Amino acid sequence: MEKINIMSNQNIEEQKPVLDIDTDEDINIGLGSRVVLYNDDWHSFDEVINQLIIAVQCSFEKARSFAFEVHVKGKAIVFTGKLQDCLRVSSVLEEIALHTQIIT
Repeated sequence: MEKINIMSNQNIEEQKPVLDIDTDEDINIGLGSRVVLYNDDWHSFDEVINQLIIAVQCSFEKARSFAFEVHVKGKAIVFTGKLQDCLRVSSVLEEIALHTQIIT
């Protein structure tokens, strides 16, 4: 038979976990940043699709899907990743004056 030691609450010291927090600004906690592409009235589907392929480095089918979502819903998240990568993607999309926003 196994013995179980039961202590009263008076004898137990409350222990709080110690967290080692790194304050480096480059920490990515897994949430990532997102690039949102907004609809406009002056770019053709082909222009948007071609620029998405360059910016996001995705297939034609994926870029067409993004373009259609932007057209129907008014916006779409077209990229998720590190802030630095989102800035690059946004910059490429904005080369042809597409409207983007980075959400962190």
